[in-house]
Amino acid sequence: MTWFIDCAHDAVTGVAITPHTPSRDAILAALRTAIARDEPDGPYGPIGGLPALVRIDRGKDFLSRTVASALGAFAVPVHDLPAYTPHLKGTVENLNRCAERMLFASLPRYTHAPTASLRRRDRAKDDTAPLTFTAFVQLLLDWVHWWNTEHTSPALAGRTPVQAWLEDPTPIEDPKPGQLWAFTLEDDGRARTLTTSGVYWRGRYYVGDWMQGLADDGIKVRVRYLPHHAHEVEIVDSVTGTHLGAAQLSDAATDEQRAAVRRTRSAEQRRLKKALAAAERLRTERFAAVTTARTPEPLQALTAAEAAEELATADGRDLRALALPGLIPHAPLPDGWVLPQPAAAPRRKPSDRRPAPPTETDPTR
Repeated sequence: MTWFIDCAHDAVTGVAITPHTPSRDAILAALRTAIARDEPDGPYGPIGGLPALVRIDRGKDFLSRTVASALGAFAVPVHDLPAYTPHLKGTVENLNRCAERMLFASLPRYTHAPTASLRRRDRAKDDTAPLTFTAFVQLLLDWVHWWNTEHTSPALAGRTPVQAWLEDPTPIEDPKPGQLWAFTLEDDGRARTLTTSGVYWRGRYYVGDWMQGLADDGIKVRVRYLPHHAHEVEIVDSVTGTHLGAAQLSDAATDEQRAAVRRTRSAEQRRLKKALAAAERLRTERFAAVTTARTPEPLQALTAAEAAEELATADGRDLRALALPGLIPHAPLPDGWVLPQPAAAPRRKPSDRRPAPPTETDPTR
């Protein structure tokens, strides 16, 4: 869960939830929600706008080039807090604690920490069926709405975050229409040609219904995308920057094919982990314990046949050892080819020439 908080009014301005560890796409999604104010009846109310300063807790995803360029496009300074200084971000730490105690602790199968499976005692204590991801997201958004519109705080003089926001006379600056969408997407900076097969990007073709009739013109476009969202991209004109439309992955795999690929990848991961653990056990060298001052004695017993077999197996995995450059003979050269002449030996300067040795037929010697 990634969220942005307005420190002046203790209000949640944007949230993004992923079923896995969040990355750049979750941060950009939460940032877009935190800045936009196009849904006054949503879970965040009228809270939003361009911030005067963004403080982050030195997370590697927050410090990435994508987030820095998105905030830099709006001229928003970013202040990365020093490591191990939770007191400098007390607002978000307090919100995390309140969310854990008020919401997460009341949910079924709460385990106090992320875990892949329940422990036996926790499973025996709670037989409630786990929440679905959709139900959890809805509960979280309802709690955010309650926090912003109904929850009161002594720090806000008994007001809710929305009341404190509306009574604050500070002017709010909103981004221009379309600017928020454009600057919260990545762009590789390359111009591509729109063809009859679509737009070619990262070894794949992306197509859209709006491309009909435009492929023959050969217009140049650029691809803007959300990180890790390879199923859909946005296409803009490379010259004017006009948004042309969305494009979906052409010839996408079916759900059954994706499930089969995931099973294959999981099996390969288990095989490689097992091979890595076996190689680590074989690589470890043990020595005999000594009770007197003497050189340690290796304990790994190995026969000559076992050593030769293992070395032969290792040579079989070396592609350079398997290379056979003379296996296929070269074809004769065509008649029209001209072979390069060997370079002639450099001629010495007259001062560098040595006199010839005397011979018996030389009358002057």
